[in-house]
Amino acid sequence: MKPAYLDNKKHWIKEFVASALREDVGEGDHTSKACIPPDSRSKAKLLVKEPGIIAGIEMAKHVFEAVDDSVEFEFLKKDGEDVFRGDIAFYVEANTRNLLKVERLILNTMQRMSGIASLSNRYKFEVEDLPVTILDTRKTTPLIRFLEKWAVHLGGCANYRYGLYDWIMVKDNHIEACGSIKQAIEQVAAYQKESGLDLNVTIEVRNLVELYEVLETGQVTRIMLDNFELALMEEAVAIVNGRYEVEASGGINLNTVRKVAQTGVNFISVGALTHSAVSLDLSLKIID
Repeated sequence: MKPAYLDNKKHWIKEFVASALREDVGEGDHTSKACIPPDSRSKAKLLVKEPGIIAGIEMAKHVFEAVDDSVEFEFLKKDGEDVFRGDIAFYVEANTRNLLKVERLILNTMQRMSGIASLSNRYKFEVEDLPVTILDTRKTTPLIRFLEKWAVHLGGCANYRYGLYDWIMVKDNHIEACGSIKQAIEQVAAYQKESGLDLNVTIEVRNLVELYEVLETGQVTRIMLDNFELALMEEAVAIVNGRYEVEASGGINLNTVRKVAQTGVNFISVGALTHSAVSLDLSLKIID
């Protein structure tokens, strides 16, 4: 299912492109102005230099169109597709100065998004035969969260909350500041009622004592098992017995994600999808 925030992606893209060009181009690309005639036109290819999942092609199209209304494309790949070394994702023809102006912006964005999509796809592959959903987190790069979460989606994993405003998540610091799990849950319920909200609620627990306190209190959507050992996690899932969604979180990696999924949790949140992805090697080469 497409994340709701992507319905407004044109707005996000417009803001991002404007800021990125302001940062990189400033008063002008003096190198291209010095070397390239103003009416020069060139064709280039987006070359894939290592295997993975391609992401950011749609984004690249928006970037090119923002600087050149005469740009022409030939797309050979779609976002979310497997790619291999030597593949060409697309051809683009545009004014040469404009093409060079956005070359680095295109590559930085697509390499980052493709790296995240590729890593997300590896996590998905590890558990694809099990009834579990891999989620991203808010551990994203400031101001480009929508790109990184978009890439997670293209890689086959799911987006958790977008920000602090669309899902309530009560974690250890909230509980400590509030006084107890019971108090925190009850105050969240009262706040939602007073504010006319109906947001999903995740509560983090660190042990079985806290789990039982949540079960006695209720009024949550999901229980997050934070850094539970596998045996304890399996026991916690049995205790919950389907009454609430159960999520595993905390230091989960490609080597452990399948074992975690086999405990019976419904969701696994993995910050590494965005904070530890390595960019996919791509290049944009002028060919005539």
